[in-house]
Amino acid sequence: MVEAGDAGPMPGQRKRRRQQQNEVQRSAARFAPEAGRWEVLFETQDEAEWHAHIRRLRASDTQIDWTAVRVGRLCGRQTQPTTFRLSLFVPNALPHPGQNFST
Repeated sequence: MVEAGDAGPMPGQRKRRRQQQNEVQRSAARFAPEAGRWEVLFETQDEAEWHAHIRRLRASDTQIDWTAVRVGRLCGRQTQPTTFRLSLFVPNALPHPGQNFST
């Protein structure tokens, strides 16, 4: 008798897993420390203010690349309150063609 757990992978599962791994690798390369830095756009300890700020940004600022945004929730304890942080990845400036940095 064949149990449900004995069957092979579901159809398409291997391809899906490979695509997810490729996406993780692309993301890691895109946001690597040598590729740029994270700049804090907004930080607060008031959750209502946090949500309002995010809504305003999404409605008004069309220049933000939301795939390069990091939302942080630094969980507080008894001595530290919870802090909400919005950071944007800023890539390092690429050298202009013909520009030589080896002086």
